[in-house]
Amino acid sequence: MTRPPRGLAKVLTRVRALDSREKVRFTFKALRELAALGLDGQDARETLEGLRVADFARRLASGSTGEWMYVFKPRVGETTIHLKLILREDCVVVSFHEDENGNEEDDS
Repeated sequence: MTRPPRGLAKVLTRVRALDSREKVRFTFKALRELAALGLDGQDARETLEGLRVADFARRLASGSTGEWMYVFKPRVGETTIHLKLILREDCVVVSFHEDENGNEEDDS
């Protein structure tokens, strides 16, 4: 895991605020991946709500938009989830899938 960027706690506070106002948008791919894990949007929102600085894995620029993507690896039950999000006016979950063997490849 990489050292968290400065201001990550503020990013998480903003994610929680957007989540509480139901300003979370899921990509079609994220919804498919959630369903494959037996999870739904509410499970994903609860995961966003519970994100911690300790769940942070890395930050990278989106290849398609150039925006910062924050990558987290929280545990959901017995499963480690690979979660990428971009903060805009809304919180966009870019990817949400099971973390297989600690794989951190960029699949956006």
